[in-house]
Amino acid sequence: MRDPRPIIAILVKAPRPGDVKTRLAAEMGHERAARLARAFFEDTLSTAVAVTDARVVVVVAGDPALLPALPAEVSLWPQGEGDLGGRMERALQRALAEAPRAIVIGTDAPGLPAALLGSAVRATDCDAVLGPADDGGFYLLGVDRCPSGLLDDLPWSSESTLACTQARLEGRGYRVHVLPSWFDVDTPADLARLRRSLAAGEMRAPRTHALLGEDIG
Repeated sequence: MRDPRPIIAILVKAPRPGDVKTRLAAEMGHERAARLARAFFEDTLSTAVAVTDARVVVVVAGDPALLPALPAEVSLWPQGEGDLGGRMERALQRALAEAPRAIVIGTDAPGLPAALLGSAVRATDCDAVLGPADDGGFYLLGVDRCPSGLLDDLPWSSESTLACTQARLEGRGYRVHVLPSWFDVDTPADLARLRRSLAAGEMRAPRTHALLGEDIG
């Protein structure tokens, strides 16, 4: 029996030193960057499971043993091979085999409000949902269908990623609902912004906040 709840799929790279947050590691070192990546994941997971009208799966690249223990209700899937578009598409298609909507997020926005995820889950006037990131990418993509090739040859990690993805979806006949923008944390400047926002109480990311309080960077 199909679960009527949408699936939130968290795409995460196993936090092995040297493999994650490499732009931040240039300043803080690979061990500290890996600890930060793990905290980002823990806060993202906590936010996702707070959306009670969705099911959460974790889609991991690398060794899943490097992740913290998952709640019993959270499934673990492998990402498999390919570029980001191929891995996202694979996760979306697998989720859509089990649910009416599939939503993929990463772990680079540890303070992402649960309300934004909830909006993506509950948007009914669309076939696709996009969450714009301030750097020109997106922090969330949700679809009600995902034919093979939907995400082929898009300019990943580019200032035009969001615009090209939205154009692709609309060109394929999707009604796209665009959420409020948020920001990813990839660079030292992004991390400084995150520190300020956490200190001001503008967002919640308790594991990340605690780790930054240890003067990780």
